Amino acid sequence: MATVLTREKAVPRVPVPRSDSEKRDFDASSTSVASIPPLGEPIERKKHFWQRSKPYDADAIATLPSVFDDPETAEKYQPPAEWENTHRFDPLARWTWGEENKLIRKIDFRIMIWACIMFMALELDRANISQALTDNFLPELGMNTNDYNLGNTVFKLSFLCAELPSQLVSKWVGPDRWIPTQMVLWSLVASAQFWLSGRTSFLVCRALLGMLQGGFIPDIILYLSYFYKHAELTIRLGYFWTAMSIADIISALLAQGLLRMRGVEGHSGWRWLFLIEGLLTLVIGIMAFLLMPAGPCQTASWFRGKSQGGWFNEREEVIMVNRVLREDPSKSDMHNRERITIGLLWKSLKDYDLWPLYALGLVFQIPFVPVGQYLTLSLRGLGFDVFQSNLLTIPYTVGHMITMLAVAYAAERFSNLTALSVTSQIWGLPFLIFFNVADLAKTNRWVIYAVTTLLLSFPNPHPIQVAWNSRNANSVRSRTISAAVYNMAVQTSGIIASNIYREDDRASLYKRGNRQLLAILCMNIVVYALVKVYYVWKNKSRDQKWAAMTEEQRLDYLANTKDEGNKRLDFRFEH
Repeated sequence: MATVLTREKAVPRVPVPRSDSEKRDFDASSTSVASIPPLGEPIERKKHFWQRSKPYDADAIATLPSVFDDPETAEKYQPPAEWENTHRFDPLARWTWGEENKLIRKIDFRIMIWACIMFMALELDRANISQALTDNFLPELGMNTNDYNLGNTVFKLSFLCAELPSQLVSKWVGPDRWIPTQMVLWSLVASAQFWLSGRTSFLVCRALLGMLQGGFIPDIILYLSYFYKHAELTIRLGYFWTAMSIADIISALLAQGLLRMRGVEGHSGWRWLFLIEGLLTLVIGIMAFLLMPAGPCQTASWFRGKSQGGWFNEREEVIMVNRVLREDPSKSDMHNRERITIGLLWKSLKDYDLWPLYALGLVFQIPFVPVGQYLTLSLRGLGFDVFQSNLLTIPYTVGHMITMLAVAYAAERFSNLTALSVTSQIWGLPFLIFFNVADLAKTNRWVIYAVTTLLLSFPNPHPIQVAWNSRNANSVRSRTISAAVYNMAVQTSGIIASNIYREDDRASLYKRGNRQLLAILCMNIVVYALVKVYYVWKNKSRDQKWAAMTEEQRLDYLANTKDEGNKRLDFRFEH
């Protein structure tokens, strides 16, 4: 593919933005390479989040080379007329680094921050049961550890079963409509836990919460992919899951006050905890109807400044659409309110090249989940009181945030997704060995707490693997389904993990369960290695086939192939 790589000042060369009426259609057959305006070069980004930004020329062209710059390939990747952003697509558009970076900050403020707030609301309502445990939740409802395990299993199973249907509904009606609806509905169920009366009502509420919250995460990830490039999304997903950790800290702090309401109107503190945090989510859900635009070019509404054209002006919309599409032309495959048919669903589910990532989603968190799930209960068993047990969850949460962000940045810095993801398992190895060789009954409680805190501070590769899955899908259709299936695998792992620590193992401080966790962790290291081998082999096989083709054969393939998404010979899997 012929491209022009220059480092020009953009002021005299960047074309003036054209209005819709003046915008010319890009005719690949009549546009020569020589007539294409100059392109830019990538700038060096900061390598770690704690570093200062690298200096760069804000007036330099930021438009990077893509398939749209070669007349012979541009028409093969042209976005369809029905795509909602086609009116802003312009392969001849050029912009500066100053414009792009300013726009990214604006997207972060308008879109990303609100996505994080919504995720924090979800985490408050699904994780506050850990705080409730410290306030005699199980005894007051006549339940034990096995009942608690069953409740977690029911929640995760319901969450899992709702993932794919929720994602399909979201793709049909639009995430800007479906996500706020989900939030309002689950907030009502979360608040209703105030009136729990026993095991049955507990299980029913956990099932309803799982059904209504399922699909939220893949919905949000697909929604964010409309606004961000791949590397940007990986890092922002790191912040997205950091928001979950922040919610856990806020939840622990809120519990300090809300659990002290025990006795108010004759009710337990955990009842007030569920009610008040559920009502908080209700407010956020209602606000989400107002603060979630349908897409980059559909931000105008009465609340978001309809008379001003919405949050972004025409120039910003052109930059948003073209910068994302130039990196990944597959993002124009489907309209953002286009439903996925049964045939397309089945085709996506059969995509065996994504199964290795589903396998990772199924196993990578299991060694850590039981320890975290039972942390507050274990701390009570070690002699800490209600409020100490809640506050002692904060240090590992902070550590977890730091390591997760560090590994997300490192993944983009070193471009080795597998190696950075497997660090989570290597991190946990010495601590799980400790739990298996030490006599925990005779070990100082602060030593046990310190080792547990270090274990749970592991560098979670979940943001990396979610973005990895999105990249390797290489089409909106596949990306929609694969995001849900990957998260279903993660929820399945939660079901498995929720049943490793059992009531009959509690007296030994879960010695048997810890042996199982160590065995699974060792297995996971092997699984990561196999995933790496598979994608390396797959790319080498395609390299050989592509290299054996003549230039004419390649162009004919691009023009006439029936291969789609990651099945195309010109696509390479990331690993």
